[in-house]
Amino acid sequence: QVQLVESGGGSVQPGGSLRLSCQSAGTIFGFYAMGWYRQTPGKQREFVATITFDYKTNYTDSVKGRFTISRDNAKKTVDLQMNNLKPEDTAVYYCNRADSPIYTNLERGGGLWGQGTQVTVSS
Repeated sequence: QVQLVESGGGSVQPGGSLRLSCQSAGTIFGFYAMGWYRQTPGKQREFVATITFDYKTNYTDSVKGRFTISRDNAKKTVDLQMNNLKPEDTAVYYCNRADSPIYTNLERGGGLWGQGTQVTVSS
């Protein structure tokens, strides 16, 4: 059974850092693009960062320069390093697997999702 499991969420003060990790099980990991999305109550899930099969990255404007996505195909993990966190980064963060080596629809994402991990940024 293919699944994605996130870890690393928590609560931090503004300006702090967190590192999210997503472990993939039961899938040919290296073939697919991977991404992180987030959702707040009452809003649609939004794209945060993606990384293609060949390590090309893409970020939503609000996190550029603060977040870094990376992947380790041998370990089947994709991480999101989040620095200089702001209250508006508060959300449930979801790991996502694209349906191909690149994302063809960033807004929709791929068909495989993790269960989500809460990130709260508050003083």
